[in-house]
Amino acid sequence: MTRLIDGFDALICDVDGVVVAGSSVVAHAVDVLNSLEIPVVFATNNASRTPMEVAATLRGHGVHASADHVLTSSLAAARELANMLSPGSAVMAVGGPGVADSLRSVGLQPRSPQDEGDVAAVVQGYGPQVTAADLGAAAVAIRSGARWVATNADLTLPTEQGPLPGNGSLVSAVQAAVEVDPVIVGKPSRAIYALAAELVGAQAARTMAVGDRLETDIAGATASGMPGVLVLTGVHGPADAAGASPQSRPLYVLEDLRGLERDYPVGSRNGDWFARGDAMARCGERLDVRGRGIDAVRAGLDAVWAAVDAGRITSQDARALMVSR
Repeated sequence: MTRLIDGFDALICDVDGVVVAGSSVVAHAVDVLNSLEIPVVFATNNASRTPMEVAATLRGHGVHASADHVLTSSLAAARELANMLSPGSAVMAVGGPGVADSLRSVGLQPRSPQDEGDVAAVVQGYGPQVTAADLGAAAVAIRSGARWVATNADLTLPTEQGPLPGNGSLVSAVQAAVEVDPVIVGKPSRAIYALAAELVGAQAARTMAVGDRLETDIAGATASGMPGVLVLTGVHGPADAAGASPQSRPLYVLEDLRGLERDYPVGSRNGDWFARGDAMARCGERLDVRGRGIDAVRAGLDAVWAAVDAGRITSQDARALMVSR
C-alpha cells in the first residue's frame, strides 16, 4: 500500500487543533507523529509561548519534539523586524512571554506596554493575560509612528471549551483605534513556511503542510507552493472547505493524522459524477453522495468545487449543500 506521506520529504505540522486542543491531546496524533520517518517542524500561530515551551508541551503529551524544530509566529515576526531595524532597537512586546523571548533572540530590546519611552515598533501576539491597557499602549505607540507587526490574525483559538477569541480579535481592537494596518507575518504569510522548510533543508513542493484552518494553514501552504492538508480535528470542517476560495482549498482532506499513513485515492470524473475510492458525488440542485466516510467527503468536495468553478453555484451554495448532504 502506498501511504500519502511517502511522497514527501518533510512535514510542517500545526499544533492547536491538530496535535492539541487546549490541555487535551488530539486522538491518534501522538502515535502518528512519532512513527514518521521524515522530519517534522511544528509551526504555530500561537505566539504566547516560546519554542522551548511549545516543545515541552508536546513532549508532555508524548510527542517527540525539540525546540529547534518549533517555529512560532512571534519568532517569524521578530526575524522580520530584525531585517527592518537596527540591532538593539526597542520594540513593544504585546502578548505572552514568547513575544519578548523571540525579540531577544534576534538582538532586539523588548519593552512591556507599561514601560515608558519611545519604541521603534510594536509586535502584537496572542497572550491570555493581555489587557485593554496593553492594547491602548500599543495604539498610542502606533499612532506615534511605531511600526506595527502582528504575529497572526486568527480570530479564534481552538480549546477544549470550543473556540475562544484569538489574536486576530485583539488586533481588530487596536485597528479600530489607529489608521494603519499591521504587517502580518504568521500564517498565511509565506515567511513562516519558508523558515520551516529551511530548517530541514526541504523543497516546498516536497514539503507537506498540515493544519485545521483554511484561511491560515491551507492558504499559507498554497501561497508557499506546498501541498496543503486539512485535518478535520480542529476549527474547520467539510462545509467550511466546500465554501473555501480556490486559494484556501486543501489538496488533501483527512479525518485525523492517521490519514498520513494510509492510501489517498486519486480523484476521477465520469460525466457529472466525481469519485474517490468507493464513494461518488454529483452536484445539481442538491449534493448527491453515494458512499460513506472520508472518501464521501472528498468526493463531495470535488463535486461542489467543480460546480463553483463552472459558475453554476456560489461558494455559499457549496457550503449549504455540504451541510445538508
